[in-house]
Amino acid sequence: MRVAAIDCGTNTLLLLIADVGPDGARAIEEQAEIVRLGEGLDATGALKPEAIARARAVLARFVDRIRARSCAHVLAVGTEALRRAQNGHLFVNDATALLGTVGGRFVVIDGEREARLSFRAVSASFPRLRGARTVLDIGGGSTELLVGERAIEELVSLPIGSVRLTERLLRHDPPTDEERAALRATVDAALDQAPAPRGTLVGIAGTVTTLAAMSQGLSVYDGERVHGSELSYDSLVETVERLGRTPLADRLRTPGLAPGRADVIYAGAVILERVLARAGADRCLVSDRGVRWGLIYEAAGLGNLDE
Repeated sequence: MRVAAIDCGTNTLLLLIADVGPDGARAIEEQAEIVRLGEGLDATGALKPEAIARARAVLARFVDRIRARSCAHVLAVGTEALRRAQNGHLFVNDATALLGTVGGRFVVIDGEREARLSFRAVSASFPRLRGARTVLDIGGGSTELLVGERAIEELVSLPIGSVRLTERLLRHDPPTDEERAALRATVDAALDQAPAPRGTLVGIAGTVTTLAAMSQGLSVYDGERVHGSELSYDSLVETVERLGRTPLADRLRTPGLAPGRADVIYAGAVILERVLARAGADRCLVSDRGVRWGLIYEAAGLGNLDE
C-alpha cells in the first residue's frame, strides 16, 4: 500500500510518500519546503495572503507528486499556525480542495494529537531504544514535549517555537544582550509548565535536524546521516552562543543551515539547549522522522504506542 503524508507547520511543508507493508514502511519520496505560513501570525493573529499563496503553491506541487506516485491513501495535517490563525480556514479550504483531487483530506490537529504522532515516529524509527525517553518536537509556532516509555505518560504543547519567539522577541541583527536574556527567560518560563525530562532525550523536527546538519558541516542535507546522530550539550552551548552573536548575513554562509531557517535557528537552538540543561543531559539523539512519519507508521500499525 502506497501512502502519502503531509505535515503543514508554521515554517515548513513536508511531504513523505512511502510503501507500507508487513515489514514496515519504506520511503519512496520526501520533500521539504520552507513556506513560513505563520509569518507575522504572532503579531496579527492572522495568516498573510502572501504566506497562504506560498503554502498553496507548494501544496499543489506536492499533490502533483502524489498523483504521479499513484498513492492509495493521502493523509495531511496542519499544526500550530492553523490552530491559532483567525483566518486559517482560508488555507484549509484551499488545502481540502487540492487534496480532494487525489482522494485525500486535510485536518488541523491539536497539540496532543501532534505530540502522539511524534512519539509514535520515535518509537517506530528507533525500535531498539529501551527505557524512558523524552521526545522534544520544536516547531515554528509551538514545542511539544513528551515523556514515557512504551506509551506516553506525560505530554505538553507549549506556545514557544522558533518563528514565534523570533518575531516576538528578537528585533535586532544580531540580537542584543537584553533580547537574548528575554528569549532565555521566556523559554524557561514556558518549560516550567512542562513535565521533567527523563531517560533518553530525542529531538525531532527542523530545528534539531538543522543543528545536526550544521554540526556535521553538511553542504547538502542528508537525512540518512542526520537520523540517529547525536548532538552534544557542550557543542550545542557553543553553537547557541555563536548564533546569538552572528549577523544574519554571516549565518547564511553556514554549511547545513538552509537560508529559510537562518533567521529563526537561534531561537530554536535556545529551546533545545534549555531542555537539555533541565534534563541534565550531555547529549540529544536526533530523529529525522517527525509527524509525517507518525502518520505513516500509524497507517502501518507500527510504533508500539498504547493509545
